[in-house]
Amino acid sequence: MNSPTEPASAILDDFDSRPGSATSLIRTVLGAYVRDVGGWVAIADFVELMHAVGIPPESTRIAVARLKKKGVLRPLTRYGRNGYEVTEQAEAMFTRGDPRIFGFRQMADTDPWRLISFTIPESQRAVRHQLRRRLGWIGCGTVSPGLWIAPEYLAREVDDIVEALGLSEYVTTFVSTAVFVPDSMGDAATRWWDLDGIAARHRDFLDRHRVALSAAEEVSPREAFVRFVPLLDEWRIIPYIDPGLPEGMLPAEWPGADSVRLFASARDRYLTGSRDWVRSVQSRLPV
Repeated sequence: MNSPTEPASAILDDFDSRPGSATSLIRTVLGAYVRDVGGWVAIADFVELMHAVGIPPESTRIAVARLKKKGVLRPLTRYGRNGYEVTEQAEAMFTRGDPRIFGFRQMADTDPWRLISFTIPESQRAVRHQLRRRLGWIGCGTVSPGLWIAPEYLAREVDDIVEALGLSEYVTTFVSTAVFVPDSMGDAATRWWDLDGIAARHRDFLDRHRVALSAAEEVSPREAFVRFVPLLDEWRIIPYIDPGLPEGMLPAEWPGADSVRLFASARDRYLTGSRDWVRSVQSRLPV
C-alpha cells in the first residue's frame, strides 16, 4: 500500500506544478520530448533545452532535484555522459495523460456517468483530503462531500487514485446512464463543478495564444520548440480540470471548443518540428 507521500504521487499528479514555473516546464518537456527520444537525456542537453524556453541552468538543476525527490527522474550515465532517466512511475503518469492532453475527450448526452461514494474514518482525515483533491484535479464533480461524479471514461483514473491511496475498502462506485436533479443538468453542473474557473482557464489560454497562432509563417524546428513548450505547459492542465461535459450541460458561449481547436492547431503546426530539434540536440555526442 502506498501512502500519499510515497512515489504514487509522482504517478498521479501530473498537475501539481504551477504552469510557467521551471518545474512545470520541465515536466512538460519530459512528457512531450524526452520520452520521445527514449526517456533519457544528458544533463548538458537538458540544460540547453530548458534554456531555450527561458529557464536558467541553475533553475533547471534545482527543479530537477525536486523531480528526482518526487520519483519522476533518476540519474543515469550513458555514453560516458551524466544524465537523467524518466522513471517507470513517471512514464505511467505521462502515458495516462497523453490521451487527455493531445486528444481532448468530450461526453455525449447519452454517455454514462461514474458515481464515486465514500465514507472515510476521521482517523484518516489527511488521506481523505488527498482523495478529494485528486478527484477534483482529474475533473470529477462534487455532488456532496462523500459523493462525486465523473464521465465514465475517467473510471480507470478514479480506480488508480483509490488504489494508490489505499482506500478501496471505503469507496464504492456505480455506473449510471441517467441522473435526475430537481432543476436542470446545466444548473447541476454549475453546482458540481467550478465552471467559472474552468471557463476562465480556457479564456486565458485563448487570450494568450490566439494572436500568436493567427499568422501562418514557417518557423525553424528550434523556434517551434520555443513557441510550443509554453503553450503546451499552459494547456496540459486544462484537460485535467475540464471533464468534457456534454454541450447541453454547459453555459452559453462556453469557450472550451475554441480552446480545444486552438491547441489542436498549435499541436499540428509545432509538435513534429519541435521534436525534430530535440532529437538533433540529443544526438550530439561529445568529441
